[in-house]
Amino acid sequence: MTFCDVVMTVLLAVGGLGAWQGASPLAGPVDRARQPTLAASAVAEGLPVARAPQDPRLVMEVDTTLLNVGDPVAVRLRVDHAEGWTVQWPDSFDISPFEVLRQEVAAPAPAPSGEGMRSAAALIVTSFELGELEIPPIEVAVAAPDGTVHTLLTDPFRIGVQSVGLDESGDIRDIKGPLSVARNWWAVVPWVLLAAALAAGGYQLLRRMRSRPATEAPRPAPPARPFHVVAIEALDELEASSLLERGQVKAYHIRISEIIRAYVEGQLEVPALEMTTREVVRGLRRASLGGAITESLRSFLDRCDLVKFAKLRPGADESRELMPVARSLVAMTSGAESGVQ
Repeated sequence: MTFCDVVMTVLLAVGGLGAWQGASPLAGPVDRARQPTLAASAVAEGLPVARAPQDPRLVMEVDTTLLNVGDPVAVRLRVDHAEGWTVQWPDSFDISPFEVLRQEVAAPAPAPSGEGMRSAAALIVTSFELGELEIPPIEVAVAAPDGTVHTLLTDPFRIGVQSVGLDESGDIRDIKGPLSVARNWWAVVPWVLLAAALAAGGYQLLRRMRSRPATEAPRPAPPARPFHVVAIEALDELEASSLLERGQVKAYHIRISEIIRAYVEGQLEVPALEMTTREVVRGLRRASLGGAITESLRSFLDRCDLVKFAKLRPGADESRELMPVARSLVAMTSGAESGVQ
């Protein structure tokens, strides 16, 4: 069991994520009109909060304000709401520059106060960037029994991410001299005998194989499926998936880039899966594909890299525009344009 699994199990085990008490809320609810929220300072000072008892309330709690790069940190979200209301947790939380390692949602349970219900979720997040970073506002939708949807937002939360320092407290040690190896020739004898036995066995096996009559040559394996057919089937499967509908734009761009890179590697014999986009372009130029095709492939891979590495988040419609481009690239380079849909 990994460290993240242990932390998540503990978070879900303590009160079913519904009995988090003793920690100050670090963020409060904000609807689309940016109404006042119940912040951590108001709770600490005991100030009254003017809100209707039935209004949903979102609170975020973070374990720490300082962590080492790559270390996991727990983020807990809870929504107190009236009975009959439904919290619509997102399928994935986009909190860049932080990355969500794991997320769990607990079933609604009665609130500790005895009034209404409490829905909760727990995230294990980390960051591989250094500096004073900020968890952006997290949006959570709450649906009333009449179908009205209220959108709640947490306040941003700043966390310092530091590098793991080196231990410079010790003195530099002197260089040790070479170790002497004791020579025990009797320990070598068994290995020599084993090597001789293997050599003799190999010689006898070779003589038997040469003395056997020639047999019919094995039939060649059937040819593999054409690379462009495999690529088109993979694109069809991606287009039929629900990645964009579920907001997984980054996963969509990574997958469509992998399909085209694998096709280029098989069809054009350019190892694109192990290359950067710039290296792929150089390989395509050496293959003498022509400037138009090379430029189209470069533009396609650049668009995918912006989403994968530069954290660009285009909309679903803009992301779907990559699909006809990918199909066109396969058709232009497969030599079977008429058979590619």
